Amino acid sequence: LGYGPEAAELIGIPEPETFMQLPWAPEIGRFYCTLFRNREEKENPGGYLTSDCRGNLRRLHDEFTKKHGTKLRIGTEPEMMWLKFDENGKPKDGYSKPYCYHIDQFESLRPVSLQVIRYARKMGLDMIQGDHEDAPGQLELNWMFDDVLRNADRLTTYRQICAQVARENGIFACFMTKPFMGVSASGCHHNMSLWHGGEDEFVKCGNNPDDLPGMADNYMYVKGGENTFMPDTDDPQMPGKEGLKAIGGVVHHLQALTAIGCSTVNSYRRLWDTGFWAPVFSDWGFQNRTTGLRVSAPGRFEYRSVDSMVNPYLMGSTLLAAMDDGLTNSLDPGKPEERNIYEAMEQ
Repeated sequence: LGYGPEAAELIGIPEPETFMQLPWAPEIGRFYCTLFRNREEKENPGGYLTSDCRGNLRRLHDEFTKKHGTKLRIGTEPEMMWLKFDENGKPKDGYSKPYCYHIDQFESLRPVSLQVIRYARKMGLDMIQGDHEDAPGQLELNWMFDDVLRNADRLTTYRQICAQVARENGIFACFMTKPFMGVSASGCHHNMSLWHGGEDEFVKCGNNPDDLPGMADNYMYVKGGENTFMPDTDDPQMPGKEGLKAIGGVVHHLQALTAIGCSTVNSYRRLWDTGFWAPVFSDWGFQNRTTGLRVSAPGRFEYRSVDSMVNPYLMGSTLLAAMDDGLTNSLDPGKPEERNIYEAMEQ
């Protein structure tokens, strides 16, 4: 946060609508907070804390909506690895073998994944699918996309859940991007779309609506509205004009976005160890998993230069800023890349 030992205390104000009992310790409640400067500070006393990533995302999203009339919805794909401990208590090998999409590997992690899903649904994550990826112990479990801020809160909650399930099972929940060279790293692709309108709807996630472990807002998901990224021509792959401008902004700023989404030295290992589905250039494509952004389905863009250690609040804010630039200045994304970039690099 940029505070030294001589700085004034910040103030965190809990948001009542985010209250949630921890399913593994119901006597403990969780809140998300908005952060403020101390009222005794000489400069901007009581003002918003400028280093509060979560508060900044809310404010930037509001400004974006006032300017463009649309809201950002995001769905994340949080890959991570479940590891065993060695005789010295250090994380070592995967809890399952590195066989992508293999039912036996998924089954070996079933007790772990089901406990994660149980806790996640209790805490308002509408779990929709999962798969075993192709690194040791690598699992991806997904929940329904939603408003950018609520999705960021849910990703933070998901990490907390995984850490608890790991403690219960005597294993290690690893969100480090690239613990092993020569196999795939853990990404956290951000699937995004800009919408006009929509309404919040309650999704019970398997809970009794009359006996929820938290406030109802934790179970709200925005539904309906008009997706501005949908195609507006006869080409089902090509996004509409607004979508292309948004892609233009992301591609134009992709190097800066990578600094936010892949922010550690370990993150760079994912990018350097080419050939394992991670992007290496500022480009975009359709169903091309070697590009920085792909149109993964009509009306949805998958931003790929982001890994499992990402701060989702910073990532959401910077994606908004990039798309704002693209929409405001009608940035051209260029032609979609249709080559396998890994093969093209070798030519």
